[in-house]
Amino acid sequence: MQNFRRFFPLIFLAAVFITAHSHCIAQTGPEQGGNEVEIWAGGGHSVPGGTANTGAFNAGLRYGWILTDPHLPSFLRGRFEYALDAVPVFFVFQPANTAYGVGFDPLGLKWNFVRRRRLSPYLELTGGVIFTDHNIPTGTNPVNFMDQAAFGTHILGAKYNWSLELRYMHISNAGLGNLNPGINTVQVRLGVGRFLGGISRRK
Repeated sequence: MQNFRRFFPLIFLAAVFITAHSHCIAQTGPEQGGNEVEIWAGGGHSVPGGTANTGAFNAGLRYGWILTDPHLPSFLRGRFEYALDAVPVFFVFQPANTAYGVGFDPLGLKWNFVRRRRLSPYLELTGGVIFTDHNIPTGTNPVNFMDQAAFGTHILGAKYNWSLELRYMHISNAGLGNLNPGINTVQVRLGVGRFLGGISRRK
C-alpha cells in the first residue's frame, strides 16, 4: 500500500492533464484523426488454466490514436484505434507474498463500434510486459508478458467519458524462467477520459 501511495500522484497528474485539454475540441465519441486520453483502474481474480488463488489490481494511463473512418457492414461497423498504456501501479496478490510491479503495453489494438446513443462499445487486444519485485507466480520469474482481451463500452458525456469493461489477462514469462505455469485473471476495469480532435463524420 505504501507503493500505491507513492504512485498515486502520477494518476492525479494524469487527471490534471485531461482537464488541461478542455480547450481542445472534445468529442462525444471516437472520430478519425482524433485521440483518446484516459486514466483507468481495474482488478480481478484468477480463473482456471493457470496458477490459482491469485488476485490482481492495476491502474494506468492510456493514449490512443483513432486511425480510420467507419468500416465493415452492419453491427460490425466501427473505427480502428491504436493505443499505448503505461501501468505505474500493478499488484499481484499471491499466497506467498504480494508482488508490486510496473508495466507497459505498447500494443493496443482497439475496434470502436459505431456509437449507439450514449454508448460506444469496443473490442480490444493488448500486449505488454510487467516487471515485479517478487516472482510471479512464486518460484518463476520477475519479468513477465501480458496478453489481454477486453470487451467494454464508453458511456459518452458532454465533457468526459466513462468506460466499463470485462478483461481477460494472461501473464506468463514465455520461457524466461525454468517454470512457466502462468496466471489467468478475469478483471473489471473502470476508466475516465476524453476523446480529442478528429474529423466528425457521422456514419
